[in-house]
Amino acid sequence: MQLIDIGANLTHDSFDRDRDAVLQRARDAGVVAMVVTGASREHSPMALRLAQAHPGFLYATAGVHPHHAIEYTDECDAELRELHAHPEVVAVGECGLDYFRDFSPRPAQRRAFERQLQIAAENGKPLFLHQRDAHADFLAMMKDFDGRLAPAVVHCFTGSRGELFDYLDRDWHIGITGWLCDERRGQHLRELVKSIPAHRLMVETDAPYLLPRTLQPPPKDRRNEPMFLPHIVAELARDRGEDVATTAAATTATAGGFFRLHG
Repeated sequence: MQLIDIGANLTHDSFDRDRDAVLQRARDAGVVAMVVTGASREHSPMALRLAQAHPGFLYATAGVHPHHAIEYTDECDAELRELHAHPEVVAVGECGLDYFRDFSPRPAQRRAFERQLQIAAENGKPLFLHQRDAHADFLAMMKDFDGRLAPAVVHCFTGSRGELFDYLDRDWHIGITGWLCDERRGQHLRELVKSIPAHRLMVETDAPYLLPRTLQPPPKDRRNEPMFLPHIVAELARDRGEDVATTAAATTATAGGFFRLHG
């Protein structure tokens, strides 16, 4: 199996002690490429540096997550544009809206999201999107940019059937994580993933977060890492009624095309 993890927070400090070993374990598990999530002013440049240190294996996104929207200033916008001049940065984001946590005021979230949509409209890179409890505003803001954006992926999809079909109707891609393996919160996804066309489906760990709850035995430190991606793919394949090799090949081909990782 050759897999692509489209969302791993490898700049997280929990990886500082053994990052090289984490990357090697991912390779050994069949992960052939990873997109390192850049989600703040601090971590987006770190994601780029990591990608530059591992050419052809690691790639980066550059953006400001809605949790950090308060830090989105003119200087921040200029910094992001500079990061996006680098070919290793393959997507705009993580960006979007999060009304579940509301770590930044909603007007600040909308301003930061709009400015990043503007960057994407100008540079033509795909979008790496976050949405939680903000579906209506999220759709409305994306609609303002209709016809001006490259492909978009709603990363770490955990939403409802209605949300899923709204996204698929707009030809957006869907990122599935180990949330699928959570019997408390992810049960509805087991049914929904059957409805995602193969050419719209991608997989991700969101490491170090969202350790699959069905992993046995779980790691002692409860840290998720990219080597667990095959576990998620196996569960996803079972829920879709597919052979694991089929799901693996399709999600890898979709991710490679979406992020333009091959030429």
